[in-house]
Amino acid sequence: MSFSMSKFFLKIVTISSFILVSIQANTQSNQFLDATQSDPNKLAWMVGFPPSVEKLIMQPESDFFSFPKLRWTVCHIRELMPTKEVSRRIGSSIPLEYEIDKNIDSIKFNPLNSQKSMSWEESLLANYTDGILILHKGKIVYEKYFGCLNETNKHAAMSMTKSLTGLLAQILVAEKVLDDTLRVDSIIPELKNSAFGSATVREVMDMTTALDYSEDYSNPNADIWIYSKASSPLPKPKDYKGPNGYFEYLQTVKQKGVHGEAFGYKTINTDTLGWIISRVTNKDLTQLLSERIWSKIGAQQDAYMTVDAKGTPFAGGGLSASLRDLGKIGLLMLNEGKFNNQQLFPKEVVEEIKKGGDKKAFAKAGYKTLEGGSYHSMWWIFHNQNKAFAARGVHGQTIYVDPTAEMVIVRFASFPTASNIQIDPTSLPAFEAVAKYLMEKEK
Repeated sequence: MSFSMSKFFLKIVTISSFILVSIQANTQSNQFLDATQSDPNKLAWMVGFPPSVEKLIMQPESDFFSFPKLRWTVCHIRELMPTKEVSRRIGSSIPLEYEIDKNIDSIKFNPLNSQKSMSWEESLLANYTDGILILHKGKIVYEKYFGCLNETNKHAAMSMTKSLTGLLAQILVAEKVLDDTLRVDSIIPELKNSAFGSATVREVMDMTTALDYSEDYSNPNADIWIYSKASSPLPKPKDYKGPNGYFEYLQTVKQKGVHGEAFGYKTINTDTLGWIISRVTNKDLTQLLSERIWSKIGAQQDAYMTVDAKGTPFAGGGLSASLRDLGKIGLLMLNEGKFNNQQLFPKEVVEEIKKGGDKKAFAKAGYKTLEGGSYHSMWWIFHNQNKAFAARGVHGQTIYVDPTAEMVIVRFASFPTASNIQIDPTSLPAFEAVAKYLMEKEK
């Protein structure tokens, strides 16, 4: 298979994973159109019957996840890839209450390593925000939509999907359906000869596995390309002889180093966790997420997940959902498993997640904007003064939960580069500034 074809297959995976970071982290955002100039409505992608050739976004002809096309793509994944539904089931949606605070736009803060202040409103454009929701004490105090997104649309959650996969796993641990101290191969014998076989379930959940897994994009034979080809839902070329689907690929991963010593953010850990969850419950992730969460929170809309050629949901990043429904996920975490006065899962699930993981193991990964943080059950724990934690995804996706301020922020975005390294310096102090404002307002 040619290197150019391999690059196409990578696009299938990058929709919801972190794998573009190494090739994009050094690209400065000022080389791109700004948020207003790149607005997909202004650029008129896919407008017309049919759209003109230069406005088409499709596959395999189009580089559909390159900027600025990605600003349209993040709201239209289902038009480009096969998916499975995460059903809200039959029942009434539970509306969220509103108490809009018009002063939030004018909140000021200083971005990291900057003496120049910025307003909350200015930060939204700076971070190419598509949708933003702030909940305080259970009520929506701020909600705005931009670009491809409106209140009826769904947006790619990217790697925030990992945190929902981790949440399901932690629920199963609390309910003693899953033992996180077990070796993975005791649950999935098919992984006995892979790197995952000798790791514990907890090491997978906290991404402290030692994997011989290369993401060297300059090497067309690197593991990331093999993974991309395997996970593509499109028909394989006639001469293709590699693994087909997530489960087959995971069996080929070899070990490098000692499990448990260092944090290493690799999407294939979540794919493995998804397999573990499905094996112990005999349900795929879309079914389990619907049964345990989506149908219980009065979701306004069904969600959906991308799948591989065999129908396996992409546990590491395939979810698309609405802004308000992810706001309900944030409230569920804020209230330690309780929603609408019903305890959906044991409160110790969230208590365990908030404890965080091994800070020393996390520090070895070198996240400059997350120093002092950790990673636990596929959630990012900041260990800051307000004990905040988050689900995070490439291009700026966030569910930020601040227990001290009783605040949840959900953001969908389509920042030109994948890595949050360039978004955090603006986002993290902005979130803290809003939390401080809301707490002082209550005094």
